[in-house]
Amino acid sequence: MKSQLNKKIIERFSRQIVIKDIGILGQKKILLSKVLIIGAGGLGSSVIEFLSRAGVGKLGIVDNDKINLSNLHRQSLYNTSDIGKFKVKIAKDKIKKINQNTEVKTYKIRLNNKNFKNIIKDYDYIVDGSDNFKTKFLLNNFCLKFKKILVTGAISKFDGHIFTFDFKNKKNPCLKCFFQESNISDDILNCESEGILGTVASIVGTIQANEVLKKILNIGTGLDGYIFIIDLLNLNFRKVKLKKRKNCFCK
Repeated sequence: MKSQLNKKIIERFSRQIVIKDIGILGQKKILLSKVLIIGAGGLGSSVIEFLSRAGVGKLGIVDNDKINLSNLHRQSLYNTSDIGKFKVKIAKDKIKKINQNTEVKTYKIRLNNKNFKNIIKDYDYIVDGSDNFKTKFLLNNFCLKFKKILVTGAISKFDGHIFTFDFKNKKNPCLKCFFQESNISDDILNCESEGILGTVASIVGTIQANEVLKKILNIGTGLDGYIFIIDLLNLNFRKVKLKKRKNCFCK
């Protein structure tokens, strides 16, 4: 999307532009931003929708799954007529109906060390909506290597975790400072076995989108070096400081 604000664009984003911390200059930053979302599921659906509504100029979406019936209670981009279709295809179609000015690039692939290297260079902000630690650690490693900003989400049952890693700052920890590959299981992220309340996915995904927009605008207090833990069953919220592990490769 171009950064010029014509009358129609100003009207569309008027409720954002009027905010003192955003204004015309802030909206131009959003229009010029490039965000890559990994996973178009429960977390990714909300991230994709709200970033496109905010006016993000370019969205990349990585997912190789098809929509099934069990997705519909938490993945807000899809409906019953979409079952059996690829998520990236439907997500792109829905975005164009929301904001046709947002450029959408889709990647119907499963990420690996080879293909991600060619993708990540085209984006400034990476959003992790994946449901497995292999992918999360891959994103962590590449974002650290290429000095990207990574916003990670994880959900299970009534609980959510959100991390922001600004790898332009060498003092910040990485995901491996919190989760160690040797003692972590994907079972805690498995919606099929552990379950997930649909609203939890939407809330955590919306917080991720909010953190990305704050980074684009360089406003507010972020989660750099922290984990935000939410328990939506008991309405408990905690922001916990992360420290670098002495033997972590991000040192």
